[in-house]
Amino acid sequence: METLSSSVYTNITVLPRLSGPVNHWSGGSVSVLGFSLPSLKTSFPNCSRKLRIGVTKASVAVEQETQKTKVALFRIGTRGSPLALNQVDETRDKLMATHPDLAEEGAIQIVIIKTTGDKILSQPLADIGGKGLFTKEIDKALINGDVNISVHSMKEVPTYLPDKTILPCNLPREDVRDAFISLSAASVADLPSGSVIGTASLRRKSQILHRYPSFSGLENFRGNVHTRLRKLNEGVVQATLMVLAGLKRLNMTENVTSILSINEMLPAVAQGAIGIACRSNDDKMENYIASLNHEET
Repeated sequence: METLSSSVYTNITVLPRLSGPVNHWSGGSVSVLGFSLPSLKTSFPNCSRKLRIGVTKASVAVEQETQKTKVALFRIGTRGSPLALNQVDETRDKLMATHPDLAEEGAIQIVIIKTTGDKILSQPLADIGGKGLFTKEIDKALINGDVNISVHSMKEVPTYLPDKTILPCNLPREDVRDAFISLSAASVADLPSGSVIGTASLRRKSQILHRYPSFSGLENFRGNVHTRLRKLNEGVVQATLMVLAGLKRLNMTENVTSILSINEMLPAVAQGAIGIACRSNDDKMENYIASLNHEET
């Protein structure tokens, strides 16, 4: 494994528990460790081949708290996964490009919030609440005024937004399809009978088993993109399915074996879209983020 070299953003705060005070990290920079698999071929001479594990860096910055620290104009609430931070980067960059006052140093602060879905990894999502598991704590921080806006993967957002919040903005939607990734097969159809496809998604499992009843699903194949790729590399499963949009945003499409058409695998509602929410009574924030809205999305 490669050794991570540290890199620093500006103005990132970690908010692990909403019941306690904001935890400001200080000191050196912190990096989020990830694994990148090499390009997969369409033919596999044998299944004993192991993938090399590399490192993908998602920088998490540290801000030393002093009395002279400038108060941020924007506090953005987000999860702390590499993909979530990538989506916040996109949001921040668009805000800075559109509003020059936000390009000043210290104007934007990123607040990382650990959600129920991040904390409970031992159970399938459907058993612990389904929709909202990756948004509830962030919504609460928004309503309480701990953050000014929040950034979400729209497929994780419940049908009805919490009271006192609105969603004035969706960024341009990425590819909505799912990706198939395997070390031993070029497509789902090429997997042998009895293969285990790693997924914790009822949507994916039901569609796969409808077409291929001889396959089995690993009930609790949970974790971020890098964790699931590592499990695949370790032989826990023969294949897995992932949101193609997330792999594109992380520059990890070299891991994709094949892309499933919408007819093969119906995507989740709003898959590939990034939503930005604010409080319903905050006209200033609404105007800021509404300027980024992609109407077609």
